[in-house]
Amino acid sequence: MKWIKRKIRDWLNEPCEDEMSKGIGISPVREDNRPDTDPVLSFRIYGAENGQVLEFNSYDRAKDRHRNSVYIINKDEDVAEKVAKCVTLESMK
Repeated sequence: MKWIKRKIRDWLNEPCEDEMSKGIGISPVREDNRPDTDPVLSFRIYGAENGQVLEFNSYDRAKDRHRNSVYIINKDEDVAEKVAKCVTLESMK
């Protein structure tokens, strides 16, 4: 039964003739190209009384530490501009 699964998997992973002529092929997913590998920077925006709260979370696998940062966006500020600035600051840390 395992050899059937192996044959089907190999058959599905090999590019067909049309894809080979166009230069398109299915490449296996490598662990270092996955979106959930380090460095991971995620953020959330919460509603607040007079604006919004922007929270960043990151995890350092080498040090085994979580890091959180919180920014306050006032209701008169542009949210997209503030998020862009904060993302730049957090990515440089």
